Amino acid sequence: MEVDPDEIRGHVSAAVTIRSTAPTHTEIDTFRRAALWGLLAAKLWGGWGVSWDFQWHVLIGRDSPWIPPHLMTYSAVVAAVAISLGVLARETRLARAGRLVPNSFRILGLVGTRGMHLAWWGTALAVLSAPVDDAWHRLFGLDPTVWSPPHLLGLLGVQVNAAGCLLLAIEAYPADSRARLFALVSAGTAFFGGFHILLGSSIVWAYDPAGLGFFGYPILAALFLPVALVPVARLSAVRWAPVLAVALGVVTAVAGAGVSKLGFALVKPESQIPEFIAREPDSSIAKKYQMARESGTEVWTFMRGARLVTWALLPALALSLLEARRRTILGGLAFAAIYLAVAGWSFAQLPAIQPRLPTAFETIAGVALALLAGAVGALVGRVCADRFAWALGEVESPGPRRPAPAGHA
Repeated sequence: MEVDPDEIRGHVSAAVTIRSTAPTHTEIDTFRRAALWGLLAAKLWGGWGVSWDFQWHVLIGRDSPWIPPHLMTYSAVVAAVAISLGVLARETRLARAGRLVPNSFRILGLVGTRGMHLAWWGTALAVLSAPVDDAWHRLFGLDPTVWSPPHLLGLLGVQVNAAGCLLLAIEAYPADSRARLFALVSAGTAFFGGFHILLGSSIVWAYDPAGLGFFGYPILAALFLPVALVPVARLSAVRWAPVLAVALGVVTAVAGAGVSKLGFALVKPESQIPEFIAREPDSSIAKKYQMARESGTEVWTFMRGARLVTWALLPALALSLLEARRRTILGGLAFAAIYLAVAGWSFAQLPAIQPRLPTAFETIAGVALALLAGAVGALVGRVCADRFAWALGEVESPGPRRPAPAGHA
């Protein structure tokens, strides 16, 4: 059979064109890194929106799903959806075209890294929480607490997304690089901030029911905050990484307070809180106002986000000094003890709480529970960090075999 030389040259030219236009591993890594920083920027913007939203709920009430802090939060979620799903769609197309996409796995038809899958599914949960939250408010009105089911669902999505960003940071950058450290600290700050938002309502336990409730806030802080800070230390291999994460959290909280103050000044909303308190006198919001009156201060003064974040600075310093990378449980105990001391001293300064200070027995029980929570939280943080490091092959497998890559599925 006679072969046409021009046809052969055409096939060779086409093959060269395909190879030249297909993305290289370096280009894929660059795209993933850009996506990581885009997700972190969206989390920062969304975190400010959530912070303003909680202030809006306490100071103004809730009159519409389209209030400005909700719009800030929605825009951040939309950006996170576009970034995470966009990366997964792109890498899925590459895999279907026969391109080997490094460190990728196929889950429910989508191809991407473990971190990007985790970030996407967290964002999906946050998206789901929005219509659930609106339906909840239509049925029950203003929440008496931020711990309503739709809020908890949204926070779960936020935290899953933050965990995905931690994993993305070690997927995107080589060990010991400064960029990896900065990415891990930034993602750890977002992870830490999500847990910190969850703690807010437990402050009123020191006022009502008081007693052992005095220790509710520090116990939850000892349980949840090391889950975010220990992975930052172990994955970055930098001793002071937990302190850096909390310090960055203070900076972002101060900036967020400025955003909220500017937003209230521009929008000038009318408060519906007096009517709500009249309807719900036993709600956590009503208790916060009662605490403020008895303490002679504004309601948001003793709940100011930036001030509460600073409470974690000394505990994070102890976590670092005791080398949380190796002495994880001891670090968790120190974190819990110091956080308990800082929070307990701060609560005891409030005139509303002074008549309700715990008894000696309640104090012993509260200290024991806080120490136990600190040890458990640090242990969970270490397990999470080791799982992430194992996923990248940086430690020996702590559990079952990893799934097969997408190209071999």
